[in-house]
Amino acid sequence: MAADGGIPDFAGLPSGEWGTVFDYEIGASMSLLGQILPLVGVALGAVTSFLASSLNDRARWRREQSVRWDERRLNAYGEYIHAVKELAGRYQRIAAGRGLVTGPAPLELTAEVLAELGAAESRRSALGETCELLGDTDTNTASKTLNHCLWRLEHLARGVPTESEQSWEQAYLEFRDAQRKYLEYARVSLGVTGPVNRVVAWPSAWRPVSRPSRTE
Repeated sequence: MAADGGIPDFAGLPSGEWGTVFDYEIGASMSLLGQILPLVGVALGAVTSFLASSLNDRARWRREQSVRWDERRLNAYGEYIHAVKELAGRYQRIAAGRGLVTGPAPLELTAEVLAELGAAESRRSALGETCELLGDTDTNTASKTLNHCLWRLEHLARGVPTESEQSWEQAYLEFRDAQRKYLEYARVSLGVTGPVNRVVAWPSAWRPVSRPSRTE
């Protein structure tokens, strides 16, 4: 046998003992290989298990983050649109008080009402900024159009002069259309499919005179 553990030296051995030496060397190699292979299998299994666990954890984290951000977007969108509707309702009551439209509970534009409107507008603006941080481009763009239509209602209700004249009915219909488009884009950004609803018009006989056509 070789002194360095390499290829055995058969020069000094009788030819009859060569087979015994070969058998010993092969047996030792197979024994070593038998010890290494299970270790390699264990190592590969551990690596595979670690990679699978890491991928699963990462996928779960992404799902949790997606749900978390969707919840935040839903809350932001909901609070913003409620603030817009509240202001639009106030402006409609003021417009009714000025005879621009017929409606329940006409509101006189007093100093107290102006202060309340200012606070409500500040809240709407803050909520709109939150939406801009969380919303996608289409939803944020739709919110800009909705804001413009809302401010148009404010100007008409308060009698603020503008470059072009417009009836309350026309301005209100444009506001409702902008509101619908905003809701549609918000739903898409939240992964909700389909239209917001189907249009159901009020029966003409039920519609107050000089009041904008209304759909629910």
